Amino acid sequence: MSKAQIETHKSSRAGWLRAAVLGANDGTLSTASLVVGVTAAGAAQKNILLAGVASLVAGAMSMAAGEYVSVQSQAGVERAATA
Repeated sequence: MSKAQIETHKSSRAGWLRAAVLGANDGTLSTASLVVGVTAAGAAQKNILLAGVASLVAGAMSMAAGEYVSVQSQAGVERAATA
């Protein structure tokens, strides 16, 4: 009998890149859409800037929490599959 080999794969490390690209695209589009909407409503420049910054912060927190849950779930599935 041969000893069991432990396989290591580097493809699992690429998940953060996919998440960063998708998150950046989503954040850019949603923030730009919000800023355009606030601008079209005739808001003052200060309020437009405030809405844009608030959108960036809220979007970043939302994406970070969602991605954390997603990565942890995927890691659990992979651990169960290899066990």
